[in-house]
Amino acid sequence: MRKSRFRNCGVIVRVRQVLRKTLVLAAANLALLGSIPTLSNAIAQPLLQPAKLEIARQSSIRTVSITQLPPEVLKTVRLIQQGGPFPYRKDGTVFGNREHRLPAASRGYYREYTVPTPGAFNRGARRLVVGGANEIYYYTGDHYGSFVRVKL
Repeated sequence: MRKSRFRNCGVIVRVRQVLRKTLVLAAANLALLGSIPTLSNAIAQPLLQPAKLEIARQSSIRTVSITQLPPEVLKTVRLIQQGGPFPYRKDGTVFGNREHRLPAASRGYYREYTVPTPGAFNRGARRLVVGGANEIYYYTGDHYGSFVRVKL
């Protein structure tokens, strides 16, 4: 009998944590709608941070001229614009943006292409990620660790 009671203790603690988070979120939503004007900033501020981070992330991607990037980037852009053929079978596949380093978009908006690395025996770390119908280009030289927007 005691074992089951102790086993349920963990469940009760978890339920309390979930309920606490739910109440904080509900209070914050009501405050944002103006229903609870006295909600403390200590509760509301952390809840607003993700939106601020997304805006900062989008505006912090610097733009670089294609002439400042390795010459293989221009070759890859030309291949993309003419529709291939691409040297790697993964070229043109959907880029999921799991790292959330690029502006949020619907699944399938971004496609990735390999930028060949001279001397590499595999695909290497360099990629071009293209948004929409070849509307916007992003380059990463460190396998999605950071991006620059490419100005053609």
